[in-house]
Amino acid sequence: MKEVISLFDWRSELNQIEADAIGDDIILLENPIITTAFDYPFKVDVVTAIICTEGSIKGFIDLKQYHCTAPALFIVLPDQILQYEAYSENFSGYFIVMSKKFTNSLIDLKDKYPLNLSVKDNPWIPLAEGEIDGMILYYKMLQQTIRMKDNPNRMQILKLLTQAFFMGLGYQFHKLPKEENKSKRDLLVEEFTDYVQKDYKKHRDTEFYASKLSLTPKYLSKVIKENTGMSATDWINSYVILEAKALLKSTDMTVQQISDELNFPSQSHFGKFFKRQTGLSPKEYKND
Repeated sequence: MKEVISLFDWRSELNQIEADAIGDDIILLENPIITTAFDYPFKVDVVTAIICTEGSIKGFIDLKQYHCTAPALFIVLPDQILQYEAYSENFSGYFIVMSKKFTNSLIDLKDKYPLNLSVKDNPWIPLAEGEIDGMILYYKMLQQTIRMKDNPNRMQILKLLTQAFFMGLGYQFHKLPKEENKSKRDLLVEEFTDYVQKDYKKHRDTEFYASKLSLTPKYLSKVIKENTGMSATDWINSYVILEAKALLKSTDMTVQQISDELNFPSQSHFGKFFKRQTGLSPKEYKND
């Protein structure tokens, strides 16, 4: 297997006049035009925060549908699989892109893991008028700091500003209305999909997830089908196919490498599985 896998070159797919950046650590983009390359599922290894000032955008993150309408803050985490479905003609916003190296270097983010869970559950947060103004001000402060090229402390300033941003973000999630009175079945569906997200690369059998939940495969399948309209097997296969599509479109991995990554017994087994689910062979999908 190759030691280095090239990920989707998202920067080349965003048509924009200019970007403020320090290497790949932090990149600011103002109203970039999203190209058709983003119509396919893709994954990147960066944190992306979009301050949506006008219009709307909708699509899927890890099979969960979202419809973000301005004013709002929209966040995508590293290794999530993103697909844009549509965005309004008047969509505009400020994009803040941060590398994992940069965000991992931030100190005093003790609540980072709970924050990640909150973002996964709520990828976008509606903002009031004063809150959107504050977000834009934050963006402008980052921009101004990046442009101070002769300041030896600018990276440290950027880190402190970003820590403040994440702390404020935690407050925004705290204000979201809590879903009360979820039924046992709703909670079971959530637990099931959480397990599938963690283990679909290694386990594609319903029995494994039923065992995790201390249920019989028959009962688990019944509940999942009745509550979601999709069978447990369909959910598992959907995650596998989504990952396969993202790897085919957003990396330079070969079909064999992807087959190995997803723990298929052979490239032939993977190819047959992929074609059965999509109607295309992996190579046909990659070159489409």
